[in-house]
Amino acid sequence: MTSGSRYTLEEAERIGAAIGAALAPGDVVLLSGDLGAGKTTLARAMLKARGLAGEAPSPTFAIVQPYAPPEVDLPIAHVDLYRIEVEEELIELGLDEYLYDGALLIEWPERLGAQGWPEALSLGISGQGDARVLTAEVPAAWEARWPLR
Repeated sequence: MTSGSRYTLEEAERIGAAIGAALAPGDVVLLSGDLGAGKTTLARAMLKARGLAGEAPSPTFAIVQPYAPPEVDLPIAHVDLYRIEVEEELIELGLDEYLYDGALLIEWPERLGAQGWPEALSLGISGQGDARVLTAEVPAAWEARWPLR
């Protein structure tokens, strides 16, 4: 299932919160879009929906920013692959390990190369300002709990 909708940056928090509330262990959310598109804004709203009280830093330099209870109610790793240059670097990150009992939010998933998760929820953000468009590729694993209808 694919869906697309226009939204303002102010609505990004509501959208992210709805998706974050639906996250379950083993989920992967892929966030694609240009620099400044709003990927981190959506990820922060997802983390806030899971109980994160403070501001989530962008994981651009750390690459992987893990969150665990009691900080959040579901272990989540917020990943920014912008600085990944070769696919072999991904092995060192151990991303699959986060999926045993938690979820992954991955910015710049294009850098995954051939590695990936076929059942991932893929969110693409295009446009600027109040003319942003969110496109979602909703896999079968998400269809029953997809919050944006």
